[in-house]
Amino acid sequence: MTSALDDPTLERHFKGHRDTITSVDFNCNMKQIATGSMDSCLMIWNLKPQMRAYRFVGHKDAVTSVQFSPSGHLVASASRDKTVRLWVPSVKGESTAFRAHTGTVRSVSFSGDGQTLVTASDDKTLKVWTVHRQKFLFSLNQHINWVRCAKFSPDGRLIVSASDDKSIKIWDKTSQELSVSVLFSRYVNYADFHPSGTCIAAACTDNTVKVWDIRTNKLLQHYQVHSGVVNSLSFHPSGNYLITASNDSTMKILDLLEGRLLYTLHGHQVDYTHTHADTHTRTHTDTLHGHQVDYTHTHGHTHTHTKTLHGHQVDYTHTHGHTHTDTARTPGRLHTHTRTHTHTHTDTARTPGRLHTHTRTHTHAHTDTARTPGRLHTRTHTHAHTDTR
Repeated sequence: MTSALDDPTLERHFKGHRDTITSVDFNCNMKQIATGSMDSCLMIWNLKPQMRAYRFVGHKDAVTSVQFSPSGHLVASASRDKTVRLWVPSVKGESTAFRAHTGTVRSVSFSGDGQTLVTASDDKTLKVWTVHRQKFLFSLNQHINWVRCAKFSPDGRLIVSASDDKSIKIWDKTSQELSVSVLFSRYVNYADFHPSGTCIAAACTDNTVKVWDIRTNKLLQHYQVHSGVVNSLSFHPSGNYLITASNDSTMKILDLLEGRLLYTLHGHQVDYTHTHADTHTRTHTDTLHGHQVDYTHTHGHTHTHTKTLHGHQVDYTHTHGHTHTDTARTPGRLHTHTRTHTHTHTDTARTPGRLHTHTRTHTHAHTDTARTPGRLHTRTHTHAHTDTR
């Protein structure tokens, strides 16, 4: 996006991981992309179409976070195997491992000068490392639940962390002391510094994005543009835009100067899931002590259709229920009991910023007919129509 007037377009599509992709980062040379996946692999994709991708194997469990160094000569990866690895993004795929955490490592991030790494873990700690000597320096320990994310400020003096203890904390790297703690009503998945270093943005599980001024500890902006949990975000280098990614299958570009949504990015292919359950009918006739009893039991038809189109998920469920008929014939008496439960139709449409559910239920008649000598008795009960939006 070179200016506010350029509409985003889908440039490339990469496919190669065998499981969910958890993290993505650009090389500063804009020639490579690094991705981490639940398949335990790190992949380096070259943006030139004729160049092949590199698959790096070394982690023993899911890769949760990847980042290029500021120079682009190294890639760091964090994993559920409790390690961090440093890779050279070339065909050899050589790596060295950092071991100090006792739980899943959720995040890894370089300082602006590329000399230091900060990692965040399910062991409730942040850890800081030197890159070239590959040594552990110190831990930051005041979170009381899993730490999802940790990032350096642009000048490298501060560290921001986001945790499942519903807080964001800002630390002074030199003194190793806690500077600011901001409490949230919900979990925070991700946080990062604005390029100016004066504020932070938080991606929250209540579907919102918040921008805080760390000098005054005040909320500057609050965006409610997603209809799902917000998982990640990134500032444009100019500081004027923020891109967010969500479980609602979209990314949003926010204009921070005007405080509004600028673009919604979809870019996903159409997926259809179609299931169909056939009608099953069973008829059973039994003669017991001279009485003839017929049982007819019909299970109708269930049709489920799920469609995902450009990030919109629409679920259709049509259920045509069952008909149950018992007929008993005894000398001088015919008794018929019919129960019919017919049609339930539910449409659920999820679009960015909206969840719409429409349910129509038609439950048809319940009829008892009894014939005895000299008398015909019929009782009918009908439970009608329910429409919920």
